[in-house]
Amino acid sequence: MRHAIERLYDALLMRGADGEQHPRTAKLLSGGASRIAQKLGEEALEVSLEIVKGNRDEVVHESVDLIYHLAVAWASLGILPSEIWEEMARREEITGLAGKLPKGVEDPA
Repeated sequence: MRHAIERLYDALLMRGADGEQHPRTAKLLSGGASRIAQKLGEEALEVSLEIVKGNRDEVVHESVDLIYHLAVAWASLGILPSEIWEEMARREEITGLAGKLPKGVEDPA
């Protein structure tokens, strides 16, 4: 079974019978890298604020928005979700956790 993020990513690239993308996605992509980055940052801030408030339900809702905008950013750069999963697996091999690498560990970024 494909992961929900992979299905979202595929849906972002999909065009309907009229050749059009979903309007929200098309608008974001047409705004270019700056607009995509701005929206991604706004969503990350909204998640952060809800964490501070301790509002669990809103963290869940805002996290979905954040993941949507992150997937749009990947799509705009031609990054496949599988590339993200591969990097997570690589990091897990190094540190035992698929998270941020500690300072001094080689990171290709």
